Amino acid sequence: MTEQTQRPAPQGGDPQETVPVPSSLPAGASPTTVSYKDRRKVRAALRWTAVAAVFCLVGAGTAYGVSRMERTDLPGLATASDGRWDYPELVRPPLPPGSPGPLEAGNRAGTHYADLRALVLPAPRGATVEPGPRGTDGWLPVKDFLADYATGEKRRELAQKLTDHGLRHIAGRGWTTPDGTRTRIRLLRFGTAAVSETLLAGDLANTGAPAYPVRGAEYYALDETFPPGARMKGVTLFPYTEAEPYGAEQVRQAYFAAGDTIAVITQTREGGVDAVPFRQTVALQTELLG
Repeated sequence: MTEQTQRPAPQGGDPQETVPVPSSLPAGASPTTVSYKDRRKVRAALRWTAVAAVFCLVGAGTAYGVSRMERTDLPGLATASDGRWDYPELVRPPLPPGSPGPLEAGNRAGTHYADLRALVLPAPRGATVEPGPRGTDGWLPVKDFLADYATGEKRRELAQKLTDHGLRHIAGRGWTTPDGTRTRIRLLRFGTAAVSETLLAGDLANTGAPAYPVRGAEYYALDETFPPGARMKGVTLFPYTEAEPYGAEQVRQAYFAAGDTIAVITQTREGGVDAVPFRQTVALQTELLG
């Protein structure tokens, strides 16, 4: 318990007023020798010590809070957007017990044992998703796939090639982002990886341009600047960009084979398709299939 000594108040004060004297006194002092000026110094020292302690606690709390924040949460330190879309976290559907992945060495046929419909890339946040396929059980009818391509002889020729190579199913999804970019993803499954690779490299795509252009685009160029880091080992990829001069809209398209499946990704946008979201979409879809 703190000891207190009652001493007369300073001159001019209330004679009955008493001033508590803390038990902690200057060295060599006693309660009877502490002056009024000394008591004021002690009080001031205690007051400033308390203030300093509060500032230390506040400063420590602030430093801890900043250390726990992400860089983009701090005003002035937010990283500028590079154009990538905000995709949800990707989750592959589980494989049947004991089944290998399509690119594993033990899976010579490159079979996707997971449901292909669950391997289609989901739409990014904020996009307007097209109605689902009108085919049976969520599979896209071949005629709907062909509708993306130029009419006439080329479309019939493509349909025949798909039949000749034993097309099994087509899974797909489409959406439009707020900037007006329209995306369509089509996954075509065949019997083996050998069949899909042969069809892709021999009949659908080459180093110059896709063999069957989609509607609204006739002249393409291979995207030589597609980042190597966005490619996956074991996946044959052909990314294309519609060459200038193009009309009101530009088309970007990618073909790639992953195991027994060929993916066709098409993006169109008035004024031009941005490279970053196109490459991001291709890379993420490759990851799901691989």
